[in-house]
Order: sequence, then structure tokens, then C-alpha cells
Amino acid sequence: MWKYVLSAVLCLGSFAARAQMPYLEEVRALGAIAGQGLACGSSKYDTFELLARAILLTKSPSDKLQNDAIYAYSEEKANTYMSKEMDGFYECALINRRFDNQEIFKAVLYADGTIKMPDGQILTPRKPYDATMIYKKNSTNLTKAKAIYNGSEAKILKVNVQDDAIAAQTGGRQPQPAVQKPVVKAVQTEVPEYPDSGIGHISRKKR
Repeated sequence: MWKYVLSAVLCLGSFAARAQMPYLEEVRALGAIAGQGLACGSSKYDTFELLARAILLTKSPSDKLQNDAIYAYSEEKANTYMSKEMDGFYECALINRRFDNQEIFKAVLYADGTIKMPDGQILTPRKPYDATMIYKKNSTNLTKAKAIYNGSEAKILKVNVQDDAIAAQTGGRQPQPAVQKPVVKAVQTEVPEYPDSGIGHISRKKR
């Protein structure tokens, strides 16, 4: 049983250390952590998922590596979730305490995909994208994790990435400060819109 605890401790290690990893390794580490938060029902899972996906998109050095990262993230999350399910969700209380106290929650995500990291570093995406479109709080996360684990195709990110001409219209200006409010209000339809998630990390302005 303790091997699972050790695995959790390693995956929930220093955010600064993960940020120094090569791109795909960092994405896999984020996927493993997301899988633990999903399995253990962390109250901050949705915020983590939003920020992790934004990091994946914003830091991607090319379209090909971004596509590879989407699959890597999804697979790692699914595998970690299934591992926790198979061990009976052992030590989830400990995992949740560590999960909820991660440095990543001090990051600020701006509406165009720019991220201000906990250490103050500013990450700017290759192409701006609509950060409100990368995560649905009420999506069927458990079903999707099991499907990916069983070999289904991993498709987690559908965003409106602006082309270079549109991005150029901003004159290279940094985004403006944060308005801490939910991403989008919920409308329950057959294909649900983004609900009132309480996630306050997407910002419009810069303070």
C-alpha cells in the first residue's frame, strides 16, 4: 500500500521542479497529478484541470508537440485514476491535502492564454486562444478517464486559437488585469455550455 503513497508524494512534488522539466515530461507530471485529484475528489480539481490545460497550450513549442502533449496528459491522467481506483482510493485524505496546497493555484490565467506563474514569470502562448473554452467543469471526467484507459482517443482541448494576423492587432500588448469571477454561466442543454464553476483564475486585465 505504501508504494501508492510514495507515488502520490512524488507526483505532488515541487511545482518549481516540474516547471524545469522538458515540455512533454512536465505535461505527463501534470496529468498524473490531475488523475490523483480526480480519483480522490479534490475540491480544487476543476481549477487544477483548467490551469494544467492552459499550461499545456501556452507552453507548447509547436503544433505537433502540442498534439502529442494532449495524448500524453490524457493517458497519464487516466492511468493514474485507474491505479487509485484499483487500490481502493487509499490515502486520498493525504493526497487531497497535498493536492489542494500546490503552488500552481497561485498562478493567474488571462483570457488570451497568457499565464502569470507563481514566481512572477509571464508565459505567453505562441498564438492567443480563448482560455474560457478549454475546460467544462461538469464534463463526464470519470467516464472519459476510463474510456481513455481502455484505449479510446484522447481529445481534451478544443479552443479558438487566433491566427497571427488577429494577434498582431493587439500590438503585442500584455493582457489587462484580472476580474475574479466565474468563467461562463451554466446553460443545461444537450451540449452544455461552460457552467458557473467558481473558478476565478481567468482574468481580463492586468493589475
